[in-house]
Amino acid sequence: MPSEWLRQRKRDQYHRLARASGFRSRAAFKLLQINKRYHFIKPGQRVLDFGAAPGGWLQAARQVVGNSGFVFGVDIQTITALPFRNVLTMIEDLTKPEVIDEIRKAAGPSFDVVLSDLAPNVSGVWEIDHARQIELARCAVRVGGVMLRASGNMLVKVFQGSEVKEFQDYMRSLFHEFRIVKPPASRAESAEVYFLGLGFVGERTE
Repeated sequence: MPSEWLRQRKRDQYHRLARASGFRSRAAFKLLQINKRYHFIKPGQRVLDFGAAPGGWLQAARQVVGNSGFVFGVDIQTITALPFRNVLTMIEDLTKPEVIDEIRKAAGPSFDVVLSDLAPNVSGVWEIDHARQIELARCAVRVGGVMLRASGNMLVKVFQGSEVKEFQDYMRSLFHEFRIVKPPASRAESAEVYFLGLGFVGERTE
């Protein structure tokens, strides 16, 4: 069968599954697939989600942590509220200096898991889009490193390109274990991969 036909079928499959499952985006399956393999989110934990709109990862994380956990989403865009008392969101720019204080005021000082699905508005110029996405990933790790408890876990989306190796080495240095993951729900032609840090050992900067 033609490879393009297979890619389109896979893409449609996850869109259909998302609608049937009540997920707001197909990205929910990416998170669930990674967690099924590595179990880095567990029931009862506190999860912080950067780039949370439209809410697919919030839904998936809440499914894992259950009623006893807590999920907090941050995005520069509005996120329609989810029908769970233990899922809250905030409209905020992660690059602003005051964002850490704002998150702490709204959600508390620390989390067991930090997620980042951040991506820039695509310009169409790959070098620019890659550089912007890596800077967002760095920002997620900087802020997340302040919010993450010792031995906590972090999952960060990155676009592959010339700057990814330096960022990879930086993130690897902060965790006891480090994995590069591309879940089945990711499009094969997509440049995105996910960096998974297990067991946070980096020094909190605040």
